[in-house]
Amino acid sequence: MQRSKVLAVAAVATAITIALSFSTAAAAPIEFIRSSCKVTRYPDLCEKCLINYTPAIQRRSPRQLAHAALKVSADRAFAASAFVHRMSANPKSSTARRTRDGGAVGDCVETIDDSVDRLQRSVKEMEHMGRYGSISFGWHLSNVQTWVSAAMTDQSTCLDGLSQDKSAAAAAARVEIHRRIVHVTRLTSNALALINRLDPNN
Repeated sequence: MQRSKVLAVAAVATAITIALSFSTAAAAPIEFIRSSCKVTRYPDLCEKCLINYTPAIQRRSPRQLAHAALKVSADRAFAASAFVHRMSANPKSSTARRTRDGGAVGDCVETIDDSVDRLQRSVKEMEHMGRYGSISFGWHLSNVQTWVSAAMTDQSTCLDGLSQDKSAAAAAARVEIHRRIVHVTRLTSNALALINRLDPNN
């Protein structure tokens, strides 16, 4: 009887140990994300957007984290681009007429498309960076840094144009477009901060 009690206690202790180890393992990536996001300009947004990527960064890899942040930025930029295109393609909307005549919304269509292209190329480039510290790594990283910086410039160009365009023709559309592009710009800024941490020269 005594032996059975000992075995029961041992089984409970083992179960508790296993549960705690799983809890610690699950918390580790979350803490890694939280501490890494502190280097970004928008740490709360960084953490919120990357928390769903914990299974992909179990090794607490800065490269995996930067790649995840970049993918989030590229996906959100693509969604923002689709929204801008929808707003400018509706033949009944004043936005569409304004786009055909030029103006800030029309310019934003072009610049946000360029931004999406650069971000998507950067995501693919990060998948071929090779061993950390190698010549290949540095070359691919430099490409990513250049393209992501250019993507941010495209986004800023869109925002600047929207801010300067005071026409009433597409006022409502500009508010919605501006909100989405600001969100993408913040995500891209965060991604670039995490990418720059990979640079051996920093």
